[in-house]
Amino acid sequence: MLIFGHIVFTIGIFFMLERILPALRGRLDYRYIAFGALLPDILDKMVGRVIFAEILANGRIVGHTLVFCLFIALLGYYRYGKSRDTGLFLISGACFFHLLEDRMWDKPHTLFWPAFGWEFPKVCCYGGGLDYFLNMATIGYVPSLCPCFITEFIGLIIAVIISAIYLRRRLIH
Repeated sequence: MLIFGHIVFTIGIFFMLERILPALRGRLDYRYIAFGALLPDILDKMVGRVIFAEILANGRIVGHTLVFCLFIALLGYYRYGKSRDTGLFLISGACFFHLLEDRMWDKPHTLFWPAFGWEFPKVCCYGGGLDYFLNMATIGYVPSLCPCFITEFIGLIIAVIISAIYLRRRLIH
C-alpha cells in the first residue's frame, strides 16, 4: 500500500470503530490517525531506503515492528497521565493498523523484532533513494491489477469523495 491506501483504509477502520463504539464518537482526531497511518513508512523508508540505502536496503525496519507501536503507546500513556491528551494513543493504533495493512505477519523477523535477532532482513536494493521512489511510483500508480495499484486507486477515489462531500457541506453553510 502507498499513501492514499494507508490513510484512507486506516481512517475507515477508525471511522467504523467510532460507529460501533459509541464512547468514541466525537473523540477521535483524524489528523493524528492520518499521521500514524503513514508514520512507519515515513520513518523506515527515509532511514532504510534513502539515508542508509546501501547498508540496510530495507524499507521495513523499526517502524514496522510491534515494539515501535508499543513504545508509542507507552509514550501515549505517559502523555495521557500528564494532560489527558489521546493523540499518541491514536498514532499508536494507526501504526498498528498500518502493520496489518502491510501484512507484516508474513515477515515475523521484522514484526517481532528483536525476538529473532537484532538484524533486519535485507531486500533488493534499487540504488539510491530517488531510484527507490521512482520504482514505487511505477508500481503504485501505473494501472495494473497489482495490489498496490488497486488499494491506492480505491483510496484515491474514497479521498476524492470525502473531499467533495466536505467541500459541498462547507459551501452550503
